Amino acid sequence: MNRRILDHPILGKAKEDNYVSFTFNHQSYKGLKNEPLAAALLANGVRTLRYHEESGSCRGIYCNIGHCFECRVTVNGKQAERACLTPLQDGMVIESNEKLPTPVKDWSAEHE
Repeated sequence: MNRRILDHPILGKAKEDNYVSFTFNHQSYKGLKNEPLAAALLANGVRTLRYHEESGSCRGIYCNIGHCFECRVTVNGKQAERACLTPLQDGMVIESNEKLPTPVKDWSAEHE
């Protein structure tokens, strides 16, 4: 099911012939070339982009303008890429960031 807005009142009509393939967490998807990763994932029904480092709670799109860093993902091995600002390219390998092992070490205690 395509959840994409193809005829936007301000942005106009999307070119539907410019699809590329990518993977997210080892699953294959298609999206429009150069659209933000967040938009491509959302159009494919993916709402959880990562998990909170300590609590493990789901994180997804929040501000969608690059300010909050909630949509951080790993793109082609590069960590902490913001999905809302990163344009989709053919063959991208995108992975969510998982919860860190528990307990998370308190580094500040060692530097007191």
